[in-house]
Amino acid sequence: MKLPVLFNKKKLVEETVPQLTLEDVIAPAEIEVDFNHIKIDGQFFRSFFVSAYPRFVEPNWLEPIISFEHSLLISMFIYPSQSAGVLEELKRKIAEMEATVQTDVERGRAIDPAVQVALEDAQSLQDQLVKGAERFFEFSLYISVPATSLEELHNTSKLVESTLASLSITAKPTTLQMEDGFKSTLPLGQDLLNLKHNMDTTSLATTFPFASSELTANEGIMYGINEHNGSLILFDRFSLENANSVIFAKSGAGKSYLVKLEALRSLMFGTEIIVIDPEQEYLPLAQAVGGEFINFSSSSPVKINPFDMSGEISGENELGRKILTLSVFLKLVLGALNAQEAAILDRALKQTYQLKGITDDPKTQRNQPPLMEDLYKVLIGMEEGAAMELSARLEKFIKGSLTGIFSSQSNIDLSNAFTVFSVRDLPDQLRPLAMHMILDYVWTKIRSRLKKRIMIVDEAWYLMRNPDSADFLVDMAKRARKYYLGLTTVTQDIEDFLSTDRGKEIISNSSIQILLKQAPASIDSLAKVFNLSEGEQRLLLSEGVGEGIFFAGNTHVAMGVVASPQEHQLITSNPQELLARQNV
Repeated sequence: MKLPVLFNKKKLVEETVPQLTLEDVIAPAEIEVDFNHIKIDGQFFRSFFVSAYPRFVEPNWLEPIISFEHSLLISMFIYPSQSAGVLEELKRKIAEMEATVQTDVERGRAIDPAVQVALEDAQSLQDQLVKGAERFFEFSLYISVPATSLEELHNTSKLVESTLASLSITAKPTTLQMEDGFKSTLPLGQDLLNLKHNMDTTSLATTFPFASSELTANEGIMYGINEHNGSLILFDRFSLENANSVIFAKSGAGKSYLVKLEALRSLMFGTEIIVIDPEQEYLPLAQAVGGEFINFSSSSPVKINPFDMSGEISGENELGRKILTLSVFLKLVLGALNAQEAAILDRALKQTYQLKGITDDPKTQRNQPPLMEDLYKVLIGMEEGAAMELSARLEKFIKGSLTGIFSSQSNIDLSNAFTVFSVRDLPDQLRPLAMHMILDYVWTKIRSRLKKRIMIVDEAWYLMRNPDSADFLVDMAKRARKYYLGLTTVTQDIEDFLSTDRGKEIISNSSIQILLKQAPASIDSLAKVFNLSEGEQRLLLSEGVGEGIFFAGNTHVAMGVVASPQEHQLITSNPQELLARQNV
């Protein structure tokens, strides 16, 4: 009776199917270990260990290898050491080196510089350890390079070695220990090579480059891609203490591309855009979004009266402020003024407004403003030598070759959500005048009605060359926040912009700063103003078009500007692309 039972048990054991374990599932099908690489399922790996480090390092000094353009496996192992044992070892080493130095001195030989430097470092470390200011660690750094072919593995390995060499780091392949080297770079926490280097707390702290900043918010527009970690840079400039921004880049680096992209995306979220465009770059974009493009020139029917007053600010006496801003503008028109001429001009401006019934009473300031011709007549009527001199300087704008540019009533309506003022067709000497006048006119209208706006001043170096225009732009930057305005200042002539304190004031009053590719001649000036590290300077010199550094408050990241194909069609100013479209 027991035989069938035994038979059944035996049969049951024979038919049992072995169960797969987790190791069976994730294990590679094949592994081939060579003396200088390892091959796993068709992918090649080569591992390196760091055998020598630079004597001096700065924070984030490993960033070039962490941000390497090719994927890498990097592992660090940190072993705390007991200070007592380290101090004993240091004492012994210091005694040996002192004996070596003393022997060289007694024999009349030159002291070995390497021994002298090592002795100084050891004595300094000993002092810090005794005081408790430092702790002692042992540190291991391993890097594995993955590749799909032996050729790619060889080329990438050379790049890794050269990158490390540029940091004064010596890396050597784990020859004949490739398997242990590869396992040591896996997230297993196993140091199978055990190749350590001594480090104190300060030196060890500089090896942590893994904290990359992010600028991703729940609201705002996308500026580009964070090149540190591939995340999106989503940001609302109006969420900062002020909404001003400055953009510096060499010609062709993509600054106008970025500005137009920001303007287009901001417009979609209800922000009103006003642009001063010296080169007529914004015409296609304005036409595409149904904006208003104002081509400002002597023959253009569009006019701006520099004497305009808003007349809409209830209860506020605007005349005094307007006379001050007009005085600044007329200094650009008339040239340098001495004290007597400045006083006469101030009296003449007040009389000119009084002739139109405009006084300090805010109710009268809604009357039709005077024209440049009215000021001209007042100066002649004053019958003073200095006044006649001023009228002579002004005459070319009233009766001469520049008639009609600044001497007509304004006929511009700023109700459009996207307005572009182009000054391309004006002579070069008149562009700063026109840009200043447009700025003053727009600023007057902005103050009359609170609304979310961005004002873009392209090629701002035109204004920064003149102290009075620079003062006006600085004043706008300081006061823009009160009127819900974000001022964007764009320039390629960085030296002109940074050569004065006024340019630096605009930067300090701009919460957002964007630096794109720079020329070698400008990088030193930028490095001082923005406190750039050597790595950031190298990045700005080597970046491609549309790549740079995005500063927002205390955070800054490396950025790559990205646009959709539809956006690119609207905002590109690449001559080759534009010509190709015309030929289609």
